[in-house]
Amino acid sequence: MQTTAVRRALALALAAGTLALTACTNLSSPVVRFDRQVDYGDAKAVELVTNEFGSTDLQMIAEKMTGSLLETGIFQGRPTVTIAGVKNKTSEYIDTTNVMNSIQTTLVKSGKVRFTRSINEMQQGVDELQRQNQSGLYKQNTTAKVGQMTAAKYQLEGELTSIVKQSSSTKDVFYKFTLKLFDVQEGTIEWQDEKEIRKTSKR
Repeated sequence: MQTTAVRRALALALAAGTLALTACTNLSSPVVRFDRQVDYGDAKAVELVTNEFGSTDLQMIAEKMTGSLLETGIFQGRPTVTIAGVKNKTSEYIDTTNVMNSIQTTLVKSGKVRFTRSINEMQQGVDELQRQNQSGLYKQNTTAKVGQMTAAKYQLEGELTSIVKQSSSTKDVFYKFTLKLFDVQEGTIEWQDEKEIRKTSKR
């Protein structure tokens, strides 16, 4: 009985996929679509699905921080920068790597700063150096030399906090993102800015 039901479900899924492919034969690229409705949307559109941290918050933070950093003029001479990461002090699970990646991408594209490997990326660099210098697979005059990495002059460190207030009908979430640029050698803060976001939902 169960075998028959499984076969019937597979047959229906295959038929649905085949019909979708047939309907899309006039498109430039084939599209496979099953019974669930999926559509592409504007990645920059304001997202208000919930009042938890979302894509619009990430984009607003990255835009504010990169704009503020580039306006300071601190990146004279195209200095090197590394990323220390973002401390997530909210009660939500938030992939804060995405925030720093967006900030880093905009700064790299500006051409005014160079990034060195972060702590999290360093092991991959070390592995590649060892592979080139210790495996015996490469011509010696083509291998990257050990001890030639450029150290970072500055380090970016971030922190994300939140305050949540909730009643029977209203939930208010206040986020604050703080980003600091440290001079690695001197240990001084050379730049700092914040972005505050308030999101309120009502039943």
